[in-house]
Amino acid sequence: MTKELAIGDQAPELSILDQDGKPVTLKSLKGKQVVLYFYPKDDTPGCTRESCDFRDTESQIMRAGGTIVGVSLDGQESHQKFIKKFGLPFPLLSDESAAVSKAYGVYKEKNMYGKKYWGIERSTFVIDAEGKVKAIFRKVKVDGHADEVLAALKA
Repeated sequence: MTKELAIGDQAPELSILDQDGKPVTLKSLKGKQVVLYFYPKDDTPGCTRESCDFRDTESQIMRAGGTIVGVSLDGQESHQKFIKKFGLPFPLLSDESAAVSKAYGVYKEKNMYGKKYWGIERSTFVIDAEGKVKAIFRKVKVDGHADEVLAALKA
């Protein structure tokens, strides 16, 4: 069992492909604050609301020195459709092996209607310009979350 990430920890490096097959790494985003949000599934009600809230606050997040990156277990084609359908202006990363989700401790056993399965627990990490974890939101409730993240960026 890996130690759960804490504020002040070095954020685990990631190197996975975005919706267009381009590799994205934390190193490539150094110098910016990164809003790294993990969500369970493209084009499902909660994930759509969360992604659209981030879309709608993106200009404020950018003014606060942040950049948004979404991560789910969905493949590139699914991400492309999701981005197109809702006009999402930020990259969505395909963590199909769940390696990044595991590194951030968000790949969890879940239970729905009595069936157990593994998936992403909705979580957001704010990573500072030096690559350290600045804020952690676990078991995110979608309503008001983008505003909480914006406040954390400005803190």
